[in-house]
Amino acid sequence: MKAITIILDSVGIGAAPDAGDYHDAGAATLRHCAERVGGLRLPTLQRLGLGNIPALLPGEAPIPGVPPVPQPAASYGAMREVSEGKDTITGHWEIGGLLMRPGFHLFPPGYPSFPADLVAAFTQRTGRGLLGNKAASGTAILEELGPEHLRTGSWIAYTSGDSVFQLAAHNDVIPLAELYRGCDIARELCNPYRIGRVIARPFVGRPGAWVRTEDRRDYAYQPGEATILERLQQAGVPVYGVGKIEDIFAHRGLTESVHTGNNHTSQAQVLAFHRAHPDGLIIANFIDFDMLYGHRRDAPGFAAALEQTDDFLRGLLALLTADDLLLITADHGNDPTFRGTDHTREYVPLLAYQAGRPGRPLGIRQGFYDVAQSLAAFFGLPPLPRGVSFLSDA
Repeated sequence: MKAITIILDSVGIGAAPDAGDYHDAGAATLRHCAERVGGLRLPTLQRLGLGNIPALLPGEAPIPGVPPVPQPAASYGAMREVSEGKDTITGHWEIGGLLMRPGFHLFPPGYPSFPADLVAAFTQRTGRGLLGNKAASGTAILEELGPEHLRTGSWIAYTSGDSVFQLAAHNDVIPLAELYRGCDIARELCNPYRIGRVIARPFVGRPGAWVRTEDRRDYAYQPGEATILERLQQAGVPVYGVGKIEDIFAHRGLTESVHTGNNHTSQAQVLAFHRAHPDGLIIANFIDFDMLYGHRRDAPGFAAALEQTDDFLRGLLALLTADDLLLITADHGNDPTFRGTDHTREYVPLLAYQAGRPGRPLGIRQGFYDVAQSLAAFFGLPPLPRGVSFLSDA
C-alpha cells in the first residue's frame, strides 16, 4: 500500500475568500498563466480533472486550454487554507495536519527589517558585517549589493512578504560550509521571533551575471506537534521525502529523504522511490514553479514547467496499481502575472487518483489538513485532531 503526495509549489487556482487581507484580491495563478501564454496544454492533468475544479469556486473562470472533462479519472476539488500566512512552511505544515494560528512573525519590509539586537548578535557570532536588512527580490538584491558583498565580504541579508531571514553569499567569498553555519546561527537567533524559515541563498557569477545555485537550504522553525509524517513513521509506515521536504518539516518524520534542487531531479527521485519501495508515503515538493518562475514573474516559464510536469505525470500514472493513492495539490499561489514578487493567497487544487476508481467532486475543503486526515485513513491510523478525510468521497 503506497501513497504519493506531490506538492506543486505555488500552483494556486484562484483567489481565496480572504485574499484581500493579503493584498492578493484577483490573483489566479493557473488561469492567469494560461491566459498569458494563449492556453495551457495539460492533457494528463485535464484527464484527471484539473479543468473541472474552477466550476467549484465562486466566480472563478475556466483555465484556458484545460476545459472540464465529462468523467475525470481522479476525484477533484479545491482546498482553502485556514492558517494565517501564505508561505511555504505554513502551507506544507497545514497539509501535514497542523494549524498555524497565529501565523509566523513577519519582519517589516523597510530598512531596517531586522531588530538591532538580532543583527548585533549575528554579526558578532559570525565575524562578518551585514548588508541589505530589508525586504527585496532575491535577484534584485544581488544586482544592488553583489559588488559590495564581493568587496567587503559582508553577508547579504534580506526578508520578503514571508516569514523569512535570507542569507545570500557568493561561493568565492563565503564558502558553502560557512554559509550553512551562518544559517544555523541565524536559525537559533530567529527562534524567539517565531520566524518560519532561515534560507541559505548561495550564488556565483559576476556583476550583471549573477546565478543562484541549487545549493539552497531551508532551516525551518520546529513544529509544535507531530505532523502526519511523524505519525506515520511512529506507526511503522515508512516516509520518503523528495525535494526540500526535509527542510520544510525540520528533518522530522522521514525514514529517508533526498534533497533535490529542481523539478527534473525531484521527478526522477519520485520514480526511484516508487520502484524501490512497495509501501509507505512518498511526499515531494516540485520547486521550479515557485523558485524559477513565480517569484520572477515568468509566465511562459511557469507554463512550460507545468507542461513538462504533465508529461511526467502521464508516465507515473502508468506505473500505479489499484493499491496506490496519488494526491496532487499545492501549498499556496504565486501568480506570475500579479504585482510584486511574493506568494499569493489562493485556493489550491486537489486531485486524488486511485486506478480503476471513477473520479468524484470533492468540493471546497476547509483546510489543507484534509490531506493529512485522508492519509491517516488510507494507512489505517487513528483520526487526527483536524480535517475530514475525502477518501470516502473519492
